[in-house]
Amino acid sequence: MPTLTLTNARIFTMDPGHPFASGLVIEEGKITRILSRGEDLPNQINAETIDLGGKTVLPGLIDSHLHLRNYAETLQKLNCETNTIQECLNLVKERVHSTPPGKWILGHGWNHNLWPGGYGTAEDLDQISTKHPIYLTGKSLHVSWANTTALDMAGITRNTPDPSGGILGRDPDGNLTGILFEEAVKIIEKAIPLPTRDETVQAISTAQESLWRMGLTGVHDFDQVPCLEALKTLVDQHRLKLRVLKSIPADYLEEAIEEGIRTGDGSDWLWYGGVKDFMDGALGPQTAAMISPYQGTDAIGMLLKSEDEIYQLGREAASGGLSLAIHAIGDLANRTLLDALARVRKFEHDQGIKALPHRIEHVQILHPEDISRLAALGITASMQPIHATSDMAMADTYWGERTRYAYAPKMLLNQGVRVIFGSDAPVESPNPWLGIHAAVTRRTRAGTPGPDGWHPEGRLSLKQTLTAFTSAAGEAAGKGRQQGRLAPGYWADCIILAEDPFSCLPDELWKIKPLGTMINGEWVWREFE
Repeated sequence: MPTLTLTNARIFTMDPGHPFASGLVIEEGKITRILSRGEDLPNQINAETIDLGGKTVLPGLIDSHLHLRNYAETLQKLNCETNTIQECLNLVKERVHSTPPGKWILGHGWNHNLWPGGYGTAEDLDQISTKHPIYLTGKSLHVSWANTTALDMAGITRNTPDPSGGILGRDPDGNLTGILFEEAVKIIEKAIPLPTRDETVQAISTAQESLWRMGLTGVHDFDQVPCLEALKTLVDQHRLKLRVLKSIPADYLEEAIEEGIRTGDGSDWLWYGGVKDFMDGALGPQTAAMISPYQGTDAIGMLLKSEDEIYQLGREAASGGLSLAIHAIGDLANRTLLDALARVRKFEHDQGIKALPHRIEHVQILHPEDISRLAALGITASMQPIHATSDMAMADTYWGERTRYAYAPKMLLNQGVRVIFGSDAPVESPNPWLGIHAAVTRRTRAGTPGPDGWHPEGRLSLKQTLTAFTSAAGEAAGKGRQQGRLAPGYWADCIILAEDPFSCLPDELWKIKPLGTMINGEWVWREFE
C-alpha cells in the first residue's frame, strides 16, 4: 500500500493536543504524521498526494448502538413509518399483490402513537390477506402487529398464555388483537424462516455501503449470534470494511466463557464488547419500567430483570473478563440497574478484578436522585440523541414534568460521565447527522418545538456531540489509542465533507452528506475528484 498524503484540507482531529491540521500522512492503514499549513510535504517514493481543495476532514463517525443484521434486513422490508394506519395498510396491500401466497409479508417502523386510532388489529390485516402471514414490527422493536395467519403459524391461539416478560394483546372479550409486546414478539419471530448465513452475509455487506455514505466507519452492534457468525464470515472473506464492536447476548454468556472470550478480544475489524441484556421495554408501548405511573394511567411498565438477576449476571460475566451493556429506559429500570452495578463493582474490587467498562444502553430517563450515580460507578452512558426529538411529544404525554431528566446527555456530561452516541437503527435512521442535529438543536428537522428546542438546557455544543460520535466512542470500545481521532498511530478512518459543520447553521447540520469515506487508509466510498 503506497503512502498517501491528504493536503490543503480543514482537518478537525478531535485530538486535544493538536486539534487542527491541514494534512495527513497515511501509511499501512494508519496515520503517521499530521501536517500544519505551510509545512513541507514529505518527499517519498511510491507516494500519492491528494489536494482536497479546502474540504473538511473529520474522524470517521461511530454509531455506538445499532442492530446491524436487523438494520440490514429492514432495508428489504416495508417501511411502515407512516402518518396514518391507512397509509401503512396500503403499503401492505401493494406488497401482497406482488408476493406469492404463503410467503411472509414483513414490515417495520409503525408507531401507533402517531395514528389517530391507535393500534391496528389482526382483522385490519386479515382484510388484506389471509393467504399470507403478515408481521410488522413497531418502531421501538418492543411491539409488533400480526394477522391471524401469522398468529396461527406461530401456534398462538386465544388460549395461549402470556409468556414470561411479554403480553399477547387481547380485547375485553379475551380475543387476540394481533398486537404483541416484549417477549411475546419472539413467539412469532421463531416461526419466520431464518435467512441463511449467506443471505445475512450479503445483507450486511450491502448495508455497510449505506453506512459509509452517511460517514460511519465504525459501529457497536447489539444483534444476536447469527449476526456475529455473519460478521466472522465477512472478516474471513476480507469483505468487512467497518470497525465492529460486537456485544454478547446474555443467553450466549456461558458459551462465550467456555470459549475464553473476554471483552476487547478480537481483531482490528471485529472485537467483543459487553454482555447485553434488558431491564425493561420502551416508552412507545409504555413498557419502560417507571417508579411512578405513566401520566393518566396506572401503568408502570415492565421490569424484565431484578437487581439480583443482573448482579448474578454481572458476577458471572466479570469472573470471565466480560463487561455488561444493559438496556434501561425507565427511571425504575435505571435505578434497579445502578443498584446491581454497584454490587458488581464491589464484587470486582473484592475479587481483585480490574474495573470493567460497563455501560447502560439508552439511559432515557433518570430519577434526580440517581443522576450522579453513573459517574460515581464509572459507567458509560450509551445514548441516542435522535430519540429526544422523535419521542418528545410522547414523553411529554406520558412523563410530563419528569422529562426534564429525560434524554439528557448534557446533564450526565456535567457529572463527568463518558457519553457516547448512536442511533438504535433500525429504530431510527443510522444517519449520524440526524443525531448530531438533534443533539445540538433539540429540534426536529421541521423546527418543532421552536427556536430554543425541547428542554433547551439540554442542548450540546457541536464539539461535545462530535466527541460522543468519535473519540469517546473509541474509548468506550477499548480502542482509545486507535479509533476516533486523527493523530499519529490511529487508524486512518476519516470522512471528507464539502461543508465545515462548525461554520454552518445548526439547523442545516442534518443535511450534511459526506463526499468520501476512508477506512484503514482506503477509500470505501468516494464521489469527489
